[in-house]
Amino acid sequence: MSTIGRIALVTAAPLVLAAAGIAHPHGLSRSTAADWTHLHIALLPVFPLLTVGLLIPLWHRPRLGLAGFATVVAWAGAFVYAAFYTGLDAVAGIAAGTAVEHAGATASLGPVKRPLYDTGEALGQAGAYALIGAVVATAVALFAEHGVRVLPGTAVLLAAGWSFVDSHIFWPRGVWTMLGFALGFALLAWGTAGRNRLGGTGMLPRHAAGGRGSGE
Repeated sequence: MSTIGRIALVTAAPLVLAAAGIAHPHGLSRSTAADWTHLHIALLPVFPLLTVGLLIPLWHRPRLGLAGFATVVAWAGAFVYAAFYTGLDAVAGIAAGTAVEHAGATASLGPVKRPLYDTGEALGQAGAYALIGAVVATAVALFAEHGVRVLPGTAVLLAAGWSFVDSHIFWPRGVWTMLGFALGFALLAWGTAGRNRLGGTGMLPRHAAGGRGSGE
C-alpha cells in the first residue's frame, strides 16, 4: 500500500468523528434526545476504527522479543479500548438518549440520566486509558525497526489520548482531539512507511541491492 493510501486509511475514522463532533448536541434534553440517540447509533461502528491507526503500522506477525511482545500488548490494548468505548456509546449515548426521549413529561431527567452517565463515563475512561497504553506499546514495537521516526506521531497521539479521557468528541476540545488523532496517525503511518530504517528484517538483502558493500 502506498504511503498516501496508508495515511488516508488511518485518518478516516478520526476525521469522521471530528465532523460528527461538530454536530454532536452539547447536552441531553427532551429536545435533543432523538438526535443524541441516532448519532450514537451511527457512530457505534466508527469509534473502534480509531485502532486502525495503530493496527496498520503493526500489520505483521509478531516475532519473539520485545518488539513482538509489545505488538501483542498493543493489540490487546486496542481490543480493550474498542470494547469499553463501545460500552460508553451504548450506555451514555443510546440508552441515555432513549430513556430521556421516553421519560414522562413531568419526570425529572437528572435521576434518569445520571446513573447512565456515571456508568458510561467509567467505561469510556477505561477504554481511553487502554488506547493510551496501546499507543505506548505500538511505539515500543516500532522503535527498533523505524527509530526516532515514530516519535513525532507517538507524541501527538499521547496528547490526543490524554485529552480523549474526558473530552469525548464534544466541540470544541473533542473535535480538536479527533483532529489530533488524525495528525498523529498520519505521522506514524509516514514514519513507518517503506523498508526498515535500522536494519530490521524488512530490509532488502545486500545482494538484492546490487551487492554494493559486499565485496562483489
